[in-house]
Amino acid sequence: MTRLTRAVAATVLTCSLALTAGVATAAVPDVPAPGARTAVAQPARPAVLPAPTGPHTVGSTVLPLVDRSRTDPWVPTADGRALMVTLHYPAARSGGGPAPYATREEARLLAEQLGPGVSGDVLARTRTHSGADARPAPGRHPLVLLSPGFSVSRWTLTALAEDLASRGYVVASVDHAYESYGISLPGGRTLTCVACTALDEGGVHGSVVTSTRAADMKYVLDRLVGPRSVWRYADVIDARRIGMAGHSIGGASAATAMVADRRIDAGINMDGAFWEDLPAEGLRGRPFMMLGTHDETHLPGGTDASWDRTWSALDGWKRWITLTGSDHFSFSDGPVISRHFGLPETELPADRAVALTRTYVSAFFDRHLRGLARPVLDGPSTADPEAHFQNP
Repeated sequence: MTRLTRAVAATVLTCSLALTAGVATAAVPDVPAPGARTAVAQPARPAVLPAPTGPHTVGSTVLPLVDRSRTDPWVPTADGRALMVTLHYPAARSGGGPAPYATREEARLLAEQLGPGVSGDVLARTRTHSGADARPAPGRHPLVLLSPGFSVSRWTLTALAEDLASRGYVVASVDHAYESYGISLPGGRTLTCVACTALDEGGVHGSVVTSTRAADMKYVLDRLVGPRSVWRYADVIDARRIGMAGHSIGGASAATAMVADRRIDAGINMDGAFWEDLPAEGLRGRPFMMLGTHDETHLPGGTDASWDRTWSALDGWKRWITLTGSDHFSFSDGPVISRHFGLPETELPADRAVALTRTYVSAFFDRHLRGLARPVLDGPSTADPEAHFQNP
C-alpha cells in the first residue's frame, strides 16, 4: 500500500477488513503509529485527477437524501438514514466551473489520518474534470452505482466515476451515514465514523455494513428511477440497465445489493472481502467480476477465503482478475493522492493503477449493460501485462 492506504488500513481497516468474525479478510500490513510518521514537504498546488478518456463532457451534481422509513443502525436516534449522492453524467456543456472534489471538513478529517504531510485544504482543492450542475447531454444512459471503502468517502472514487460518465454512463456515488471519517450534510453538519467504533470495539459483524448498504442502494434507486425522482433530469437514466461497483466493503456490498434488488443487472467487487455468502441460487445468472490485488490475499486459495467461496457460488458470467503491483487502494483515487503528497507509492504507478481500473470496470459494464464486445475481458493481453485472469 501507499502511505495513504497504510494509514487508513492501520486505523480503520482494522474495523472493516481485519474483523475476522468467521470471515477471512484482506491482510493489513504493519505500519507505524500515526504519531511516528515523518512529515514530508507540503505541496502548495492541488492535485489534478487523470482526465477522463471517453468522448463526453462530464457534469456533476450532489443530491442529499434521507430515508426516514429506516432506523440508522449506527445512530438509532438519527432522523432516518442520511445519504449523500454525487451524480456524474454526460453533459451538454462543461457548466459553471469544475465541480469540487470534497468539502474542506471532509478532506480535513481524512487528512488527519494520513499524517502531517497531508493538508486537508490542498486535498479538498483536488481538481476534477466535471462541470458543476451542468445540463445533461440528450439521450438515455445506463446507471452505475458506486459505493466507497469503509471509512473513506464517495469522492475517493471520483477518477473512476468521471471516466464512466465520459463514456456515457450516469454514475451515482453514494456516501453512507456514519461510515466515513467525514460526510458533510447540507447546513454545515458533518457525520463522522460511528461505525468504526461499533465494528472495532462493539463486535458488530461486517455483514451489518453490507446489508445496510444494500438497503441504501435500494433507496437510492427508488429515488432516482422511481415515479417521483429527486433529480430533475432523471429521464436521461435508462432504468433497464443498472450496474453497481464498489471498493473494499463497498464491493462486497455490490453482491449483497444484487441479491436484495433484482434491478441491479451486473456487479463488481474491487478488492473487498465478502461478509455474506451468496444464497444457493447465486445471483440468478447475473454477471459479476472480482478485481483485486495479485498477492496472498486475493489469489485463489489466498488468505481471503471469501473470494474462493463466492467464486464457486457465482452462477452467471464471471471474471476474477488480479493486478500485479497493486494494493488495496489502487482501485480508488488513493495512488493519485499519495503521489501528489509525496507519500510512498506502490510498485504499480498511480497513472497505471487508474488506467487499469478504468479499463476493466468500463469494459465490464460496456459488455453487460450495453452488449458491446470487449475483448479485454476474454483473457490476458500484452497491452495489460499486469492483469492476471484467475480460473480456480
